[in-house]
Amino acid sequence: MAGPAPIIGLPGRLPLDAALEAAIGNWGAWLAHERRLSPHTLAAYGRDLVDFLEFLTMHVGGPLTLATLDDLTTADFRAWLSARFGRGLARSSTARALSTLRGFFRRLERQDLVHNVALAHLRSPKVPHAVPKALSESEALAVIAAAGTRAREPWVAKRDTAILTLLYGAGLRIGEALGLDRGDAPAGTAMRITGKGGKERLVPLLEVVTDAIADYLDACPHPLAAHDPLFVGVRGKRLQPGQVQALVRDLRRALRLPETATPHALRHSFATHLLAGGGDLRTIQELLGHASLTTTQRYTEVDMQRLAEVYRAAHPRARLGRR
Repeated sequence: MAGPAPIIGLPGRLPLDAALEAAIGNWGAWLAHERRLSPHTLAAYGRDLVDFLEFLTMHVGGPLTLATLDDLTTADFRAWLSARFGRGLARSSTARALSTLRGFFRRLERQDLVHNVALAHLRSPKVPHAVPKALSESEALAVIAAAGTRAREPWVAKRDTAILTLLYGAGLRIGEALGLDRGDAPAGTAMRITGKGGKERLVPLLEVVTDAIADYLDACPHPLAAHDPLFVGVRGKRLQPGQVQALVRDLRRALRLPETATPHALRHSFATHLLAGGGDLRTIQELLGHASLTTTQRYTEVDMQRLAEVYRAAHPRARLGRR
């Protein structure tokens, strides 16, 4: 009887011995079941590892074993990094791939399979510090208002409005919103959300959010049971992120917004506008479901940028300098 499909997919062309293949499978299962990473994150980790193993196959010129990994030197890892740069891959992508590799080797170390300290001597590529790209309050509201005008069918327009209202009004990730079932629809002033790593959080909802969802459900022509998707397409199947991304692309063109206007930008806008309105970082961290306060602190930089722009536009000395 065949066993379960491996979580980290490996191309058949990779010459791996059975022990190494089993170690990779165990690592993938640990990430999925213990760390409870999302399928999207698991797929990204898998791509990073496969990229390294494919390079290594050419680099060492033979089949790969646990002993191969044990014998790798710092120069070998640097050769892989150099090859990635030669292919024009972004520094951020390479930094993530190196982080994946470190995690994989740490797991092998804990299982007493590989003991290689060469990775410890590598520095991660410097990645430009990214500040979340939020919409202004008027832009976010304009996107939501326009969402109800693009669809041919009224119920689809109400669905699109409800989704974008939920993203901006509650700060959800697009995957969190589209992962909701009909039984998760709010019956009161809060909603329980399952975020990254399977962590749950309780998100308070504004009346405008609950009204938008109720309005959509009243108009939806598909009978939805408790375990059916909350947000569905015209055929009654669960709506996919790409469909919402396409909607927002259409809206930003119509409204002449920058390329950074995406569904995720509505989540950034939720946090930025809360902070500007006096919200404290700890509360915003809980609402967003961030594991680390450091992640939430990025939004203070957005607010400082906004204050700096107001200062440059309004301060007399700044105006004199422009003259």
